[in-house]
Amino acid sequence: MKCFYHISALALVLLAGLSIACRPVTEVTSPDGRIVVRAGLDEAGMPHYAVDVDGQPLIGPSPLGLTAETVNLADGFHLLSSQKEKQDGIWHQPWGENKEIRDRHQALVLRLQNADGVRLDIEVRVFDDGLGLRYTYDVPATDSLTVCGEQTTFAFADDATSWSIPGDFNSYEHLYRKMPLSQVTDANTPLTLKFADTRYASVHEAAIVDFPEMVLRRTDGTAFRAALASEARVPQRFSTPWRTVQVARTAVGLVNSSLILNLNEPCALEDVSWIKPMKYIGVWWGMHLGIESWGGAHHGATTDAALRYIDFAAANNIQGVLFEGWNDAWLGSDALPDFDFTRAAPDFDVERVVAYAREKGIEYISHNETGGNFRRFEAQLERSLDWAQALGIHCLKTGYAGGGLYGGIPRHSQTGVQHFQKVVEEAARRQIMVDAHEVIKPSGLRRTWPNFMTRECARGMEYNGWSAGNPPSHHEILPYTRLLAGPLDYTPGVFDVLYRSIQGRPQLRSWGQPGTQCRVNTTLAKQIANWVVLYSPMQMACDLLENYEGHPAFQFFRDYDPDCDASLALQGEVGEYIAVVRRAGDRFFYGATTDETARTLTQPLTFLRPGVTYTATLYADAPDADWQTNPYAYVIERRTVTSADTLTLQLAASGGCAISFLPL
Repeated sequence: MKCFYHISALALVLLAGLSIACRPVTEVTSPDGRIVVRAGLDEAGMPHYAVDVDGQPLIGPSPLGLTAETVNLADGFHLLSSQKEKQDGIWHQPWGENKEIRDRHQALVLRLQNADGVRLDIEVRVFDDGLGLRYTYDVPATDSLTVCGEQTTFAFADDATSWSIPGDFNSYEHLYRKMPLSQVTDANTPLTLKFADTRYASVHEAAIVDFPEMVLRRTDGTAFRAALASEARVPQRFSTPWRTVQVARTAVGLVNSSLILNLNEPCALEDVSWIKPMKYIGVWWGMHLGIESWGGAHHGATTDAALRYIDFAAANNIQGVLFEGWNDAWLGSDALPDFDFTRAAPDFDVERVVAYAREKGIEYISHNETGGNFRRFEAQLERSLDWAQALGIHCLKTGYAGGGLYGGIPRHSQTGVQHFQKVVEEAARRQIMVDAHEVIKPSGLRRTWPNFMTRECARGMEYNGWSAGNPPSHHEILPYTRLLAGPLDYTPGVFDVLYRSIQGRPQLRSWGQPGTQCRVNTTLAKQIANWVVLYSPMQMACDLLENYEGHPAFQFFRDYDPDCDASLALQGEVGEYIAVVRRAGDRFFYGATTDETARTLTQPLTFLRPGVTYTATLYADAPDADWQTNPYAYVIERRTVTSADTLTLQLAASGGCAISFLPL
């Protein structure tokens, strides 16, 4: 099977190629005419652009371009030519929220040159759901140069309500801030906005390759300039990632956008038949609860434990098992100069476990935690991946826990981006899928390298194990912010939200917040719904096995299929609630969650196939459920429904509802 790209007969049309003597093309619109982007040069020869949506300014005149140490990349440009292009085609991906994606856009390319002979192409693509722009520079008389900054500015015409995390070049594991845009000093992306006229927008970037990440720093009022995580050493001719602005009339319109994927290159792999979404469980949550350890006397990843997890997976329609801590003392210490990413802990027989998993039809998910010492990992990378391939391991979780990369290098720098990309490409050469934690934020590269299945890059479930945890609204912010960038390995699915099953057991950890009452700040039903809402093609049921064994509500995870064909966000508001449906084959899976406010949702079932009758199994909050006072209360109901029906759903405070629709 090969990723492929189909373009209709009128997909690529050259509309204009104008010389400097002709009137330049400086305006391009979205195919539906709602979004207008104007680009040109100011009196100093500095590129700039502006964006209107529905006839109203969204972004006022704003500078474009980069700066460098030894050559002028910023201004003094004149226009050589400009051209427009139009494209409308369908492409397919081997997995994703939606396997079929339409790429319909109009494009403008400005070709510029300055007195230093620097050539600059500014390409703008405008879709019905937003725009992307990028730079391609050609710098004469040099083999390479250092980019030291960026001028790209987003001068928003109006204030807005914003949701963002700080512009931290080492971590995305922050709680989201809701505040007026005019009060934000810095932000990582996606930065999501709601304007008073009900327009929604989100700023991000696409195709981060061989370049540091971009964050936003406020310059004045509601204007923000791009700031890079590090300098970038680039060749004579180079292209930047796309700077993107998604636009929608509703909050769920942002969720349903494919703009980020459309701005990435087509699949680089000839054969993708080995890339398979999966559900998984694993040795993980016990370490964060502090009842198990990554090594030593209370080691979680033992051979006996591994065999039990594999048996459970095989009996419950689960395809993979993660063994975090299988190679014992990873914890980033320079006192372990001989640390080997192929050497198992003394109580973990890796060959036996892998063979047993293969016998049971279960994928063994290995774990390579670097503690941020990426150079040690890179030195062993090819050998360790060869070893995994030879054993029959097809999936790898990587980690870079700590404050940054070894040697004080920012994690999101060009060096970090290059390393993370090398891991994915080397893994692809050996038919190994990657689940990456503490790496660079998603930017749609899963289109080009579909073995890059999922990643963390957010404040995940583990914070509930050793701190005050994630607030109820966190799960209703993530779909409109972090998940706009790509799949999230949040690791949902804790059934024992108050940790009753570990009461009285010794706590081994020495980290966390002393005196904090740790728990998961949701109802049980919301945990089930989050398997649908918080999308990942590798979806984990993270709780201890004892909390799933014999539990009637675990049937939803048994039935759930993360290998979606199509997905649709149906209704919601940022930080308040969301409802999503995903189709896998002829089955549909629905998830709805809410913040601290209990609410009633009216949900038409028009997404179901007409003329088909379904058994709908609802996993919902009980009438007396409440995340603070009665989080375990749930009900399971079965109904016969068609696409003509409408459901009324009662969501408790920080509650949810999950529904499986199976055709009769």
